[in-house]
Amino acid sequence: MSAENSATAPTAADAAPLPPLHCLRLLEPGPPRLGKLPTGTPVWLVSRHADVRQVLTDPRMGRAPLYAPDAPAVSLVPNILDDPEAILNLDGTDHQRLRRTVQRAFTPRAIERWRPWVASVVEHLLDELIDQGSPVDLVAAYTRPLPVAVISKLMGLDGLDGKRLAHWSDHALSTTAYTAEAVAAALADFAAFGAELIAQRRASPGDDLVSGLLTAAEESGDISEKQLVSLVIGLVVAGHETTMTTLGNALVYLLGDGRDAWQRLASDEQSATAATEQLLRAVPLGDGQHLPGLLRRAVADVEIGGVAIPAGSVVAADTAAANHDPGVFTGDLLTELFAPLAAPLLTFGAGPHHCLGAWLARMELELGLHRLARRLPALRLTEPVASLDWRRGLLTRSPQSLPAAW
Repeated sequence: MSAENSATAPTAADAAPLPPLHCLRLLEPGPPRLGKLPTGTPVWLVSRHADVRQVLTDPRMGRAPLYAPDAPAVSLVPNILDDPEAILNLDGTDHQRLRRTVQRAFTPRAIERWRPWVASVVEHLLDELIDQGSPVDLVAAYTRPLPVAVISKLMGLDGLDGKRLAHWSDHALSTTAYTAEAVAAALADFAAFGAELIAQRRASPGDDLVSGLLTAAEESGDISEKQLVSLVIGLVVAGHETTMTTLGNALVYLLGDGRDAWQRLASDEQSATAATEQLLRAVPLGDGQHLPGLLRRAVADVEIGGVAIPAGSVVAADTAAANHDPGVFTGDLLTELFAPLAAPLLTFGAGPHHCLGAWLARMELELGLHRLARRLPALRLTEPVASLDWRRGLLTRSPQSLPAAW
């Protein structure tokens, strides 16, 4: 089913102008407070930096209990995060068993070996972008193809259809953009792709992440075929979506309100490294304050920030608010863009479920921002930020296009 005929009908709210993500008003950090999920389920909203870290690291706060028989509903429409057997939704030894099959490929040392190749991908895309000439759409020419090229190389997905991947990803991360039936159909198609890819690698292993996963799974001996498929398609989505979103939203800031920083960003990779950390901290991935992947359910009574949370409660770790906690972080992007972080950012989570791809995303963002600024010092947006068209109805939000010139 195509995206065009499976999307829900646009509403007046859909057409309303949206602020860029760096201008989004966030929940004021404070003690845990009761709210409601869109399903009507009561949820404890946790927003202070220390409290969010506790939620994400405390073994009494689990993902698996969200899918127990007595668990309340936490999402209106199914998405890729809802599979009870997926790595995200397992805790303890079950989670560690699956995580071990992939984590060796994503250690900082392993990722650093990819730096020269990632840099060459960036330069190749910039060569094509410059040859294409001004003006250009930075999303179509840069922010989307960069992470897709990197994850395709890592997983051995040469020739992957970009439109097909975008279709799967948008449906996999849908909140209101598509119907439940359309999401289920797209995820079934995506899972079939994953199963076919696994079969190909079993028949003809290579030097890629999927082949490595299969070797690790065979050594483990207790990973189901469904879990393998879930790992593969999850890596395909996570491996490009977050980086594409962050890179696009970072450029909205840097070519708009943060334009004065563009020259320094071009000067050296160290400046780009510092700026990447601050951008990851300060610019949320989407409009939602409690992404489904950051929900937990208490398996015992627990005290968080001086508030008693009863066993069985659903808790939302608001990492975006925590990343702006004035008790931890001072200043803003205009004053702090190149300053070291005052505390660890929580964009990638914390604890057992900390994002496996965090170091790869950082590398792509550092190189992508630094090389773009160095090659195109006069780059500018050709339409006001206020008139940008955004990807809507998804867990993440980023510009549909970024018209630019130099």
